[in-house]
Order: sequence, then C-alpha cells, then structure tokens
Amino acid sequence: MAKQGLILLFLFFSIQLLAQEKDSLSIVSVDSVAVKKNLKKLARIKRRKIRQQKNIRPYNALAPSKAAFYSAVLPGLGQAYTGKYWKIPIVYGALGTGIGITLWNKNNHDEIRDIFKNRLRGITTDRFYDQENDRAILSNNGLIEAQRQFRKQQELSILITVGLYVLNIVDANVTAHLQQYNLNKKLSFSPKIEFDTPTAQANYGMVLQYSF
Repeated sequence: MAKQGLILLFLFFSIQLLAQEKDSLSIVSVDSVAVKKNLKKLARIKRRKIRQQKNIRPYNALAPSKAAFYSAVLPGLGQAYTGKYWKIPIVYGALGTGIGITLWNKNNHDEIRDIFKNRLRGITTDRFYDQENDRAILSNNGLIEAQRQFRKQQELSILITVGLYVLNIVDANVTAHLQQYNLNKKLSFSPKIEFDTPTAQANYGMVLQYSF
C-alpha cells in the first residue's frame, strides 16, 4: 500500500513538472514571437530613417540660384538639378505646345497675307476664290480681318510661351528653396480651438508639439 502511494505521488509530481515545462516552453515561444515582431518593427524604423536622411540635402545657399540659372539656360535642366525628373516632360510638353500654336498661327497669317498681296496684283488663283463662278469666297476685307486675327493669336501664343518659360525657372527656384528645409514629422505646429464649457465660448490658440 505504501508503494502504491509512493508511485501515485511520483506520478503526481511528474505530471506537475511536465505541465510547468510545457508552460515555460509556451512562454518562451510567445516571447520569441514578440521579439521577432519588435525586431521587424525596429528594422522598418531604421530603413525609414535611412530613406529620410538620404532625402535631406545639405544646406546650399546657392542651390536656388543655380537651379534658376540652369532652367534659364535650358528648360528642364533646373528640374533635373533638383531631382524632379518627372517634371521635365511636363516642361517640354507645355513649351512645345506653346511654340507649336505660335508657328501654326504664323503660317496661317503668312498664307493669308500672300493671298491678299496676290489679290491686289489681280491674281485670283487662291483657295478662297471660286474660279467657276468668278467670285471671292473670302473678300479682301475678310482677308485683312483674318490676318489680324492670326496675328493677334500669334502674339498671345508668344506671351503664353514666354510665361511658361518663366514659370519653368520659378518652379526650379522654389523647389530648390524648399529642399533647403529639413521637414520633420515629429515637429508640428497647428492651430487649436477649445470650447469653454461654462461660457460656451471658443478659445483660439496655437500648439507646438514635438514627439520623442
């Protein structure tokens, strides 16, 4: 009977030891999972900091002037200097469109002008004259007015193209200026409105917050 009691006692302690060992293993496994998650999180934070440090350029007081000068010499070169390569097709697309419209108006103006000069010489073989019925589809006054319209549109197109050229210089200069500032998400400055409960009046203020 004593032996049976000892055996039961031994089995009881064995079961308790196995249960404790199992619990300790489960705790270790949970801790290892938590450690892996923390390591992954730290790795992501480190990679993000490295990317932010790469994007921060050292202060250069002459950078805005250089960017503006490069864009003035060759449109799009200032955008390349500031690293905004995606803006280069936009710059050339806008300038190319302006130049194309200017040339189209000039060609039409020159054609109408030549037709008008030939009309004054008595030559009526132009496309605005009906040879079969011997009558003008577009009169001389109409030719004069067409010349004025095409000249006006040509001058307007030149002004718009020049404006786009200047805008290309300004964009490069402003972008280079903004790149001189280190923008940190931890530092924020924002307006704040609080309502006073007893008086139901709004209190206005500014909040400067820095997160560590």
